[in-house]
Amino acid sequence: MPQETDELVADGLSLAGRLDGVSASFRAGEVTAICGPNGAGKSTLLACMAGILAADAGMVSLGSEALARMAARERARAIGYLPQAGEVAWDMTVAVLAGLGRLPWQGGPGHRALACAGEDAAAVDAALVAMDLESLAGRRVSRLSGGERARALLARVLVGEPRWILADEPLAALDLGHAAGLMARLRARGRAGVGVVLVLHDLAAAMNHADRVLVIHGGRVVADGAPGEALRAEVIAAVWGVEARWVGDEGERALVVKGQV
Repeated sequence: MPQETDELVADGLSLAGRLDGVSASFRAGEVTAICGPNGAGKSTLLACMAGILAADAGMVSLGSEALARMAARERARAIGYLPQAGEVAWDMTVAVLAGLGRLPWQGGPGHRALACAGEDAAAVDAALVAMDLESLAGRRVSRLSGGERARALLARVLVGEPRWILADEPLAALDLGHAAGLMARLRARGRAGVGVVLVLHDLAAAMNHADRVLVIHGGRVVADGAPGEALRAEVIAAVWGVEARWVGDEGERALVVKGQV
């Protein structure tokens, strides 16, 4: 279960050509969207926060502990990371791929294989249901569409039951129905106390579903706050270079782009 003091903090992260002194605190129980144009540093920031990429300067901490000093197994239990381009090395079935998410919980101190087997199976079943993959459990990855593969890779993250979910462009390959369903499930995870951080290019999804939006431009944080504040028209014009306006009611807003500034 998430801990009340669980906070993921980036402190002065710099990486040559990609990040320039980025500092931000992410709170458990919130869905945070990281937005910005191509090459802004969004994916780099997310990879640093997951402990996948080391910054040249600055640090990432989880709670009171520096992420770099955490044991790999402990970090993997706490943080579930979905990269933008998910690679699968072997042509396994969807169920086996999802089950890889349980590896951080297996073989460690106090692990009892027989006692935990039921928990592992239940976690896999729940993730397959959550991602609408029950009928594809026995299908091999090579026979999946791009959207199905994306859902299977996210199921692997969910199976690990992490306290934090960090996903890079999780909506990119999904159709409208599955994208809407995924955002609803991630919001539910947030309400249950999990910290959810998403890199999103879909500004409407960020506006309607995130609790908070962090806008990155040129490797720096240029806006940080509630979606309506961080994604106001002036910010969109300055960062994305387009004149745009929001229409519709709260939670159902659409972005109308008029043209380049």
